[in-house]
Amino acid sequence: MSTAQSPQPEQTAGPAATAGPEVLRPPGGSPPTAAGGLRRALTADADRSRWTRRVTAGVVLGGLAWGVAALLGPDTAPLRQFATGLLCAAAAVIVQAVLGLDRRVEEHTRRTENLLTGTAAAVRDSLQRLERHDEELRGGLTRQSEELRSGLTRQSEELRGALNRHTEHIGQLVESRVAEVARPADPYPGPDRVRIDSVPELAKSFAEVLAPQPPILYTFVRLEMKRVVGHMSDLTNLSAECPGENHDWMLSLTRAAEQSVCATSTSVDRQFWNSEPASRYLQAQHEAIEERGVSVRRVFLLESARELDDRLLRLCEEQELLRIEVRVAVLPELPPHLQRGTTNDFIVYDEEASFEIDQDLRDVNVRTRLIARQDHVQDRMKRFRELWDAGMGVRELEVRVDDEEDGTWMVDRG
Repeated sequence: MSTAQSPQPEQTAGPAATAGPEVLRPPGGSPPTAAGGLRRALTADADRSRWTRRVTAGVVLGGLAWGVAALLGPDTAPLRQFATGLLCAAAAVIVQAVLGLDRRVEEHTRRTENLLTGTAAAVRDSLQRLERHDEELRGGLTRQSEELRSGLTRQSEELRGALNRHTEHIGQLVESRVAEVARPADPYPGPDRVRIDSVPELAKSFAEVLAPQPPILYTFVRLEMKRVVGHMSDLTNLSAECPGENHDWMLSLTRAAEQSVCATSTSVDRQFWNSEPASRYLQAQHEAIEERGVSVRRVFLLESARELDDRLLRLCEEQELLRIEVRVAVLPELPPHLQRGTTNDFIVYDEEASFEIDQDLRDVNVRTRLIARQDHVQDRMKRFRELWDAGMGVRELEVRVDDEEDGTWMVDRG
């Protein structure tokens, strides 16, 4: 009878016994392997052996209880003696199961704690390795940045040194070129020496602007210096030119003038006087008049009397307010020998350099030239004086504009 009752605890405790290892399996784990199947088979054999020992101990204890009950109560009914032995056997099995479950729970808890401790230690080790790696990486980046900074510093110093040598070479080249130019008599010996000596300082200022600027500024300064040096080299032959209109030359020459500015202005550049460069140009002329006492004269050359209008009159009055002397000449009304002369715009500075603008067939300004040859400059000054003497002043221009509007002036109406 004891053997008939023993399978019931195995059937009820079997799933609980096998549930322990399954709890530790992470969800979504990999499919069972051969090692996993072997481990489960060994676990099942251990569970069956454990329950066999428990049932055997229960049976033995139940038999002893049955024998003791029979000895102590011979008059007791055999069924009651058997029930007493069965209860003792069941109690022994249950007690063993409860004690075994507690031990398994403790063992599982201990394994879990060991697992968590090991995981924490592994995480701690990983964090320490990451910190060490981060420190090594930071140290490597610091070393690289220091090396890069030192390399850039060396390059900037080398660049500055090379540029200084280049500027010194340019200064020496300019001095030698200027010294080779044959100038009449000995004009301005003192100031020319000062200006030549200031060239290396000007070149060195380019070098000071560069470091530690971006490479594009170095390239820009080098190209600008190359362009300027090219013009300076051309000026050793007392002539230089550039494409288009060069307002910078015009402004620089105006600021450099010390005695006089004599200019002609044709109808081609009439729109120029409404532009922003014209404002800076007039301001530079006004400063030259006020600060250095430079005499500024301008002759407006008209291709036809139809251009005598209020707009031209306002332009002349505006420049007269800036203390610029203004006259107007109508080309068809000039003597024949003046009509045959050139009509290109030109400006003569200090009667030493002629700034000229050439136009194409469409009256577009295509080239700017700077000529300092004395024969050419003297021809320009002769041409300017003739046009100036033949021109009309602002007061005369006012009367002429009124006559043109009233239709009483009939010259050049055809």
